[in-house]
Amino acid sequence: MNFVTNEKLTIVGAAGMIGSNMAQTAIMMGLTPNICLYDPYAPGLEGVAEELFHCGFEGVNITFTSDIKEALTGAKYIVNSGGAARKAGMTREDLLKGNAAIAEEFGKNVKAYCPDVKHIVVIFNPADITGLITLLYSGLKPGQVTTLAALDSTRLRSELAKHFGVSMDAVENCRTYGGHGEQMAVFASTAKVNGKALTDIIGTEALSAEQWAEIQQKVTKGGANIINLRGRSSFQSPSYVSIEMIGAAMGGKAFRWPAGTYVSNDKYDHIMMAWETSIDTEGCHCAALNGTAEEQAALDKSYEHLCALRDEVIAMGVLPPVSEWNALNPNIK
Repeated sequence: MNFVTNEKLTIVGAAGMIGSNMAQTAIMMGLTPNICLYDPYAPGLEGVAEELFHCGFEGVNITFTSDIKEALTGAKYIVNSGGAARKAGMTREDLLKGNAAIAEEFGKNVKAYCPDVKHIVVIFNPADITGLITLLYSGLKPGQVTTLAALDSTRLRSELAKHFGVSMDAVENCRTYGGHGEQMAVFASTAKVNGKALTDIIGTEALSAEQWAEIQQKVTKGGANIINLRGRSSFQSPSYVSIEMIGAAMGGKAFRWPAGTYVSNDKYDHIMMAWETSIDTEGCHCAALNGTAEEQAALDKSYEHLCALRDEVIAMGVLPPVSEWNALNPNIK
């Protein structure tokens, strides 16, 4: 089997449903033969490893450990799903305090055990904030840490395909930006359905303004809907899309969706948020992001919400004031 790279990929939180699916997806995508599974819950971790052994994959070296130093040492790529999962009735923000502390510890462990890591994908919620905390404490460059924001865009694609009764492949360039939460900015101006601009369809019999508002609402509550339907939070979609992201960083297939990334420009600064990006072996790169006045206003509102969450973490003492971030991580301006 041909692999994209031979370098070590560590899956953090591998005993969970997301983590175990990520490991299997990475193997099936042929990303690397060198995969390490980490989770503090040793029995569950061993069970996942046993199941992967039973798959009979060829040419793959799967290791597992509950020792974080062993797991991270030599790792060049990491995907971390190791936070607490969202339960029924909870928002992503409800997970803030506990998962912020987990992200702080993880960032410090990265700095101690694998400072030469090339790329990290953080997907435990609220991912915009846990990714930001990881970036600051790891000492890595902004382009080396991304978060899972793409699910909102894939959910928009799905809802539009269902509404129009078309294949999802007929729905192109769906985009949401800002926070990975209910305050996200859902853009219409980028999307096309059967080659026709979505903005030309909204307000017609095919898609009334009210129906478009309903679709936007379904997208922002897409994760909660999965919990209501299945009794647990999403695991298949975040597993697949996050491995697509790390695969692009390894030098594999281009990542098709927006990524959560550290944004520093004249309007949005000192924040991790969903943005138009490209990801390659050199890291994550921000591209131009343009929308209508209404979409930009929604993005501004989402940014304000993220800043409030960031400031809440600072008030907790998990992060220092923004003015001290450069001292904590010299790569952060």
